Amino acid sequence: MDLENAQVQMRKGILEFCILHIISRGEVYASEMLEELNAAKILVVEGTLYPLLTRLKNSGLLDYKWVESSSGPPRKYYVLTDTGRLFLDNLNLTWQELAQSVQTIVSHTEEIKSKQNS
Repeated sequence: MDLENAQVQMRKGILEFCILHIISRGEVYASEMLEELNAAKILVVEGTLYPLLTRLKNSGLLDYKWVESSSGPPRKYYVLTDTGRLFLDNLNLTWQELAQSVQTIVSHTEEIKSKQNS
């Protein structure tokens, strides 16, 4: 198995969750999302982000509004809908349960390795 591919797949699995979190803070422009995701080492390109944003909008989880820009064309700012906030709340619960489950397994593995090395 290719390590890099496995790492990319893990990041892709949480991309939607991270995007919804960024948008939950208030109106946000797509390039701001890209900057934050890339700064967090969740490497995303526009060709991945825009179709995902469209899918989330079509699912009723987010909406957008156009805002005039003094430095170019109007910008599309995204916001969560009420449905999107509820969806994110549920994802947060799932994330907490999943993170706890993974930590339990990793900790147990480390305990066993420690005992084997003693």
